[in-house]
Amino acid sequence: MSDGYGDDGRRMDEAPPDNAIMRETHMPAVDDTPDAQPVAPARQRKIIHIDMDAFYASVEQRDDPSLRGRPVAVGGSRERGVVAAASYEARVYGVRSAMPSVTARRRCPDLIFVKPRFEVYKAISAEIRAIFAEHTPIIEPLSLDEAYLDVTENLHDIPSATQIAEGIRQRIREVTGLTASAGVSYNKFLAKLASDYRKPDGIFVVTPAMGPGFVEDLPVGRFHGVGPATAAKMQRFGIHTGRDLRDKSLPFLQEHFGKTGPYYYSISRGVDERPVRANRIRKSVGAENTFGADLFTFDEMREALQPILDKVWRYCETSTIRGRTVTLKVKFADFQQITRARSAVQPVASRDDLERIALSLLGAAMPFEKGVRLLGVALSSLIREGMPDEAPTQFSLPL
Repeated sequence: MSDGYGDDGRRMDEAPPDNAIMRETHMPAVDDTPDAQPVAPARQRKIIHIDMDAFYASVEQRDDPSLRGRPVAVGGSRERGVVAAASYEARVYGVRSAMPSVTARRRCPDLIFVKPRFEVYKAISAEIRAIFAEHTPIIEPLSLDEAYLDVTENLHDIPSATQIAEGIRQRIREVTGLTASAGVSYNKFLAKLASDYRKPDGIFVVTPAMGPGFVEDLPVGRFHGVGPATAAKMQRFGIHTGRDLRDKSLPFLQEHFGKTGPYYYSISRGVDERPVRANRIRKSVGAENTFGADLFTFDEMREALQPILDKVWRYCETSTIRGRTVTLKVKFADFQQITRARSAVQPVASRDDLERIALSLLGAAMPFEKGVRLLGVALSSLIREGMPDEAPTQFSLPL
């Protein structure tokens, strides 16, 4: 191929495997209507999205051979908690991250729960980031196990982004013994969609000519940036697929979806002008914990909040980040949840101040009629000391 994305046209033409996220989707030829034409930036970017395959669970299976080939859930327990990650063997039964452990065990009675080892995951993530840095300094991490890379200009002057992505995947396997999937395209939105196309351990390329047609028949719920609530709202307006979304005018989307309307308008046409942004300040930092037994009293909850507050403030201290808004999250035994937030003019200056505000929010919300199964604290409206104008993103601290 001559577009610089790679010379593996066969990959894009062959049918996806049975476990591909888009196995029900075909990619019709792009028509010549104005709306269907790709709208390219002044300079065509080459973006790679790397996503590790079932990262936490794969690490546990790598380090404990007895877990290989078996359904594994990282986090939670057989009775309490939430699944942080699930192996592919567990996903066959419908087990997913963020699922209550009791639900996961009901779906897969043989599920093996493993305590998370976040320090190990962080160390492996650092090894993977180092591999990325061998190719480009423009790296935007989304979490420990995925990142965007802009390889339009790269350190080895390799013209093919596909070749770079293949090299990265091979190097990750050599260094860590783990597999990664990659999506290659001309923008972030399509690169992320593409990385899901041939999971696990696959690669897929979306060229500029393919972009608009690629999203036409995708359910809007598959779109990055469209969560369950937004997808449900879209469906109430008859928007079920990328084609349905493309048929809506920009004024309509702005009226009903506000400031995100232009983003939805663009991605339905395969357009995403967002750059890969390295070293961004985070939008929020938070931690939460699910308890082995429900909590009922203020004193119990105050004690349970201490390690959560420690986790949040430790990150603030090591990163020189401060924030003005404290949010308390409370989830009850029946999984109903509430949040309470308070903002200050100045950033929270100390761990004691963070605790005082969090406990004030808790006290104001009590008494509760139900037991509490989870508490969380988040700090937002963040700034990095000396760098107030950095662009925000989101982060969640595991506890």
